[in-house]
Amino acid sequence: MLLDPVELELARNRLCAVAEEMGAVLAQAGLSPNIKERRDFSCAVFDASGDMVTHAAHIPVHLGSTQLSVRAVLESIAMEAGDVAVVNDPYAGGTHLPDVTVVTPVFLPGSRRPIAYVANRAHHADIGGASPGSMAICEEIHQEGFRIPPLLLCRRWKPIRETLELFLANTRVPSERRGDLAAQIAALETGVARMLEVAQRMGRRRLVLAMRALQEYSERMIRSYIRKLPAGRWRARDRLDGDGFDSAPVFIQVAVERRGSSLIVDFGGSSPQTRGPVNANLAVTTSAVFYVVACLAGTDVPANAGMMKPVAIRAPRGTVVNCEFPAAVAGGNVETSQRIVDALLRALAPALPERIPAASAGTMTNLALGGFDSVRGRHFAYYETIAGGAGGGPQRRGASAVQTHMTNTRNTPVEVLESYYPVEVIHYRIRRGSGGKGRHRGGDGIDRAIRLLGQARMTLLADRRATAPYGLAGGQPGRKGIDELVRAGRRQRLPAKTTERLKPGDVIRIRTPGGGGWGRPKRRRC
Repeated sequence: MLLDPVELELARNRLCAVAEEMGAVLAQAGLSPNIKERRDFSCAVFDASGDMVTHAAHIPVHLGSTQLSVRAVLESIAMEAGDVAVVNDPYAGGTHLPDVTVVTPVFLPGSRRPIAYVANRAHHADIGGASPGSMAICEEIHQEGFRIPPLLLCRRWKPIRETLELFLANTRVPSERRGDLAAQIAALETGVARMLEVAQRMGRRRLVLAMRALQEYSERMIRSYIRKLPAGRWRARDRLDGDGFDSAPVFIQVAVERRGSSLIVDFGGSSPQTRGPVNANLAVTTSAVFYVVACLAGTDVPANAGMMKPVAIRAPRGTVVNCEFPAAVAGGNVETSQRIVDALLRALAPALPERIPAASAGTMTNLALGGFDSVRGRHFAYYETIAGGAGGGPQRRGASAVQTHMTNTRNTPVEVLESYYPVEVIHYRIRRGSGGKGRHRGGDGIDRAIRLLGQARMTLLADRRATAPYGLAGGQPGRKGIDELVRAGRRQRLPAKTTERLKPGDVIRIRTPGGGGWGRPKRRRC
């Protein structure tokens, strides 16, 4: 039985709509601003083997790795209809501990085996650990928060009380976590209902065939694209500005080689795993490679497991791109992933000069605050990534004040921020002139200052403060980020990775990097 191209495209769009509707439910039902406003989550559909079939346009760093968590669940738990598994373990396909993944099977009526799985991954604003926000500058994963191996969370959609209470007991704001987790489960219920509708419309056999055919199509398209690349091996090296304990640079080194219709992505020569939390596990590194391949392929190619079949990743164990237990990983997901992308794009620039842009901000600039809000009489945990400038490209200038590459979240509106948390936003504006000059300028970063109205503990986890985002083709680098604490009128420059105790009246000012420029700047005639 074969599907014609029209039927296959219809199946693709139906399955994409399932993932998109899951995301709409999750955003609407979520309790925390991080879910409801920032939409820091991802939703996807998987076949019966746990291979990703389709996903919504959510967070890139989640999408290449969620498949590994789904497979870890399948290897550990036999689920029935309405069962929900939960996992956040970075050593079982997770990214970092705040990213909590829930998975459920899709059974057709009368079937004894699932036809598919639906899953979503959401960033919880706190999951315990040494500091509010669970992004502290730690030495090992045990200090970062509550680690969850694959466990059953629900039976027939009813939460298992012991599992839920264990989860909530290890967070600083359990009411908020309960609400966000309930929203994730509701999104799964929607996903199952919509998958059953698709199966009823297409029929079981044709749906199974379509899920397989979409992956095979993506593999063929990627192989065809790879064959068009010039033969060669392209190398690049980039760096992180230390690990939070040591300011020595942490290097990401990559070589990309075309072999026929396959790509070899070799990270040999990258730094050993670090004491601090900038270690990326293989799931994060895989997500970064997946993202770059998807960008090169374009939107005509369905982004699914088939896309990675022609790509071999060589990431030496015990390095910053494939760390070993019990390395701390909070920043590997949010910072090292960005640097892996920067290194990959820089390596590919000579092969694809007409397509590759200069470096974007290269950091998610993670800010986490937490403590007790004496005005509202409750504990709080706030987390946000602050946008920067996009790199200029061969065809256009970079956008300003946007999330780039491995992140795709919105910002928290000022009104929401001030109504939920004991803070006051002093200013929130574009950091003019921070983009690198070039024929096509890099986008500008953000300049943001907030005043604390109570005591809090803050973690800043950022990068590109010592090394600027690079320009390409003669373009100039973007400006580096700057972070300051203003206390009683005195300014103090903050390290890019730090945990601080804040007092009422303290001001945190963050200026994020601009993107690099592309091409030599044109000289203006007087």
